[in-house]
Amino acid sequence: MASPAAARRNGGGVLEGLYKVVMRRTPVYVTFVIVGAFVGERVVDYGVHKLWEHNNIGKRYEDIPVLGQRQSE
Repeated sequence: MASPAAARRNGGGVLEGLYKVVMRRTPVYVTFVIVGAFVGERVVDYGVHKLWEHNNIGKRYEDIPVLGQRQSE
C-alpha cells in the first residue's frame, strides 16, 4: 500500500482527481451542482414516497375496494 506522500507524488488521491475533473472550471462545477441537486431531490422523493406507502398500507384511497362505487339499484 502506498503512503499518502507517494500518492501525492503520483498524481494525488480521489479528492484531487475530483477537483481536476469537476471543480477546476466554473461551468462544469455549476452543471455538476445543478444535476446533483436534481438527482438528489429525485432520490429523496422516491425514498420518502416508498416509506409513506409502506407505513400507510390499508389506509390509502386505493386500498379501499368499495370506496366511490355506488350500489346498483
